[in-house]
Amino acid sequence: MRHLNFPKAQPPYNPEEWAGVNPRYSHLLEVPTSAPIEQRAQQAGARRWHYLDNLPVLVEQGLEPIGTILCVHGNPTWSYLWRTVLDAGVNERAPWRVVAVDQIDMGYSERTHLDLEGERRSLTDRIADLGDFTKALGLDETDKPVVTLAHDWGGLVSFGWALEHREILSGVMLTNTAVYHDGIENIPAALRLALGVHEWGTHDSTAFIDVTLGLAQNEGRLPAPGSAGAGALDGALPQPVGQQPKRLYPSPLNEAIYRTYRAPYAHSAWREGVRNFVGDIPTGTDIPSYTPMQRIAEQIRDLDVPAFFQWGTKDPVFQRRYLFDLMDRMPQAKVHRYEKASHLVIEDYDIASPMISWLAQTFGTREDGALVPPHNVEAEHRAARARRHGLTAGEGAEGAVPAAFRPMLAALTERANDASTAVVDMDPKGDGTTVSMTLTWAELNHQVNAAATRLHALGVRPGDRVNLMVPPGARLTTLIYACMKLGAVIVVADTGLGVPGLTRALKGANPSFLVGIPAALSAARTLLWPGVRISVEPLGSVQEKLLGVAGSVFTAPAADGTPGAPVPTPTVVEFPSPVPDADAAVLYTSGSTGPAKGVVYTQRQLAGMRDVIANTYGFAPGSGLVAGFAPFALLGPALGATSVTPTMDVTRPKTLTASALASAAAAIDASVVFASPAALVNVVATADELNAEQRAALAKVQTVLSAGAPIPVPLLEALSALVPNASLHTPYGMTEGLPVTDVSFEMIRQAIAEGTPNAAGEVLDPFARDGVCVGFAVYGAAVAIAPLLQDGSVADELTHEPGVTGEILVSAPHVKDRYDTLWVTEEQSISTPGWHHTGDVGHLDASGRLWVEGRLAHVLLTSQGVLTPVAAEQSAESLPEVRRAALVAVGPAGTAAPVLVIEASANTAALEARQSASGLKRALLDRVPGARRFPIAEGVAPFELSQLVRQKVAEDTGVELAAVLVVHEHPTDIRHNSKIDRPALGEWASKVLAGA
Repeated sequence: MRHLNFPKAQPPYNPEEWAGVNPRYSHLLEVPTSAPIEQRAQQAGARRWHYLDNLPVLVEQGLEPIGTILCVHGNPTWSYLWRTVLDAGVNERAPWRVVAVDQIDMGYSERTHLDLEGERRSLTDRIADLGDFTKALGLDETDKPVVTLAHDWGGLVSFGWALEHREILSGVMLTNTAVYHDGIENIPAALRLALGVHEWGTHDSTAFIDVTLGLAQNEGRLPAPGSAGAGALDGALPQPVGQQPKRLYPSPLNEAIYRTYRAPYAHSAWREGVRNFVGDIPTGTDIPSYTPMQRIAEQIRDLDVPAFFQWGTKDPVFQRRYLFDLMDRMPQAKVHRYEKASHLVIEDYDIASPMISWLAQTFGTREDGALVPPHNVEAEHRAARARRHGLTAGEGAEGAVPAAFRPMLAALTERANDASTAVVDMDPKGDGTTVSMTLTWAELNHQVNAAATRLHALGVRPGDRVNLMVPPGARLTTLIYACMKLGAVIVVADTGLGVPGLTRALKGANPSFLVGIPAALSAARTLLWPGVRISVEPLGSVQEKLLGVAGSVFTAPAADGTPGAPVPTPTVVEFPSPVPDADAAVLYTSGSTGPAKGVVYTQRQLAGMRDVIANTYGFAPGSGLVAGFAPFALLGPALGATSVTPTMDVTRPKTLTASALASAAAAIDASVVFASPAALVNVVATADELNAEQRAALAKVQTVLSAGAPIPVPLLEALSALVPNASLHTPYGMTEGLPVTDVSFEMIRQAIAEGTPNAAGEVLDPFARDGVCVGFAVYGAAVAIAPLLQDGSVADELTHEPGVTGEILVSAPHVKDRYDTLWVTEEQSISTPGWHHTGDVGHLDASGRLWVEGRLAHVLLTSQGVLTPVAAEQSAESLPEVRRAALVAVGPAGTAAPVLVIEASANTAALEARQSASGLKRALLDRVPGARRFPIAEGVAPFELSQLVRQKVAEDTGVELAAVLVVHEHPTDIRHNSKIDRPALGEWASKVLAGA
């Protein structure tokens, strides 16, 4: 154990006590100083620096670093912040030297205690300090890449150093930081508070430190056993010696991590740097650091080096606006947002591994010690995709399609003089049976052009993102195609995400404009959604001012209720020609498996989606489309189809009634209906309300499409009775690509029959079972399987062998371009060049049909082996006593027990009687054999029901359930009401079985 004597009022130095840090990383260095403040104080000499450096460990393991990562912390952290990066750099494939400094007056570097009548160490001084350090270390003479890594106010310091060391700078990495504040806009409230209690909060107490550490979202990150940093862990975690002040703010950080962060700031004499850093925040022109900040902010625009930003979006200090400012200044940067992380993103998530991955793709790797040139995953993926889908259909290659591009606006332009109906709106104020608005193709084309001209007058330009918060119908259709006409990028986030989810999505997409109805504009103002606000229709001057609206797109409705037209604009706008590979839309996922992800589509990919739908389902000019699923409303005009959206609450699909659907179909003589599974459940449930005319309209429907969630066979059978002449299709796809496969109800029946023993006990296809059959790949698409391994990961090699369960990979011209500012997620999804990893698991049967078995994240690692959930769930759901089931794991991975959580079939009459008699809370069984009825509370299922379910599942799948539990209702997504939150159920099941 090393105890080095520091000068007076210096924190005691003992690296063995730092939780999760290899003591061999810790070093001290005397550095000659050239900082201006030192010159003015006539203290020019040397200052003692502390820094962490993994070079000794690299040398010990015989690893030659590819380059050096220079890490600069902010306030009030120190080099300890970067401990996981130091460990990650000790990597045989991608070894990197990591040097993490403690800035002067911070961490375990020297406390200067300079007193120049209130003058403090400024940004200019700190840039000089860092330059002095790298010179003394010999880094300025390196012939290998140097990449900076910074956090908090370390961002400005590292950029200042970078601009003065361009000759050795090779790249930039950042976590939450900022490089510019205009001096007019308010700084974040957290910083205003820190400045308001400056002396007390930063120097006299540990308040500023404790609040910063309290921003962590979990317990922090410690090294894994056997890693480079594990040498610091010997049995119990170390506890820094010496007394520490009482915490003034709670933090979820592990106690040892918390105390290690705090140790060099335990006494006020050691916190002068913390105070001075806050005092130097460039909030306005009167702060010395304001001018150098402006210079740095402008000059980094010329830094032509690779960049990688990782950001915790819950940070109350370095908010999203600072990230977007940096992206504007360095557009070459790759970006990943962590929606559940905050200021200390490095404690909330493993951001070190993505750094090493990015460095490997940018600067290469080592193989047997030799440097291997970099390979870029994104470039390889795009090249493989182009090879696959640039072929013509006649060449016979799997998944090949013609490469011709037909713009999304082509059909609308071709029918510019067509007087037939293009779009119909149903009256939302009534019962959904009457028409409120009709546009011909000629009228729609005119309105699109006029609306595009009006949006241009309001400032919208090609490439601008425009968030459209308008209910489905003619208005939304007009605005969508007006944006396309301008070359703007539409942002579509489902209001079903809820306010928090919608706010995350919109702030993540960062649209330049928001076009909305009054309720949306009011929410935008209250929730600070980004974008210049534009109203659909005129507002009163008071409301317009209150909501900060720049103008409206349409005029007010006429006295007779006739909808207004786009506001006349005298300017003639020359609309740009469509650019096939330019961004066209950002569509958000449902958020059912984590925070909703923005999926970016180009013009070519949207056109590809249109083409595959037209080819698969036989759309032709004049087809009538009832779009009961909001995203499909945007495709109607592109398909040349007359479209109508039935009256419903788009945030709650199950509000669609049979009457509303039938009336919409009658309004356009519909041949095709697209509705979500949740919507169809209520359509079937309300079918008794249909009159003869409505039934006749549904009888004319030729095709019904429903996607987004599995549809039970009984629902399809009931639906068939409503649309007796229609072919029912349940295509498989996702926001990232729809459709990928297609299957009809007839094909599902055939597949089930082939997987079921016949009278002779023979099975035609033993692999036609254990999942949801979603059919064959659509024209132009391909499907493959990456086999599941015993640890729940997937193999690199792809297979088409029947019966092999693994992750489903898809490839098609209409699959997404990328995830929006989610670099890590995107890299994972395209890790197999030319393919998209869906995150779903399944298998192919002997005929090549795809069967979906669940989500990769929901695979169970049990003592019985690797299990996918759907087969056991389907088995249980085949019992009349079970309405819905979810298989979850209880216990540690590898030895977990499979537990089935069911919704029991409800008998409301019996429920009411039994609840009043027994006091039980939840409902319960419809019926069981022998007319026995059970009132069931949430928790462990009654013995007889449990035995019934366990026996059935074991017979059908071989899975031995450890327990059967009952809930009143599974937690599900809003969009489809079917994607079950299995992690939440798993946590609940663990508590129930533990007796909690």
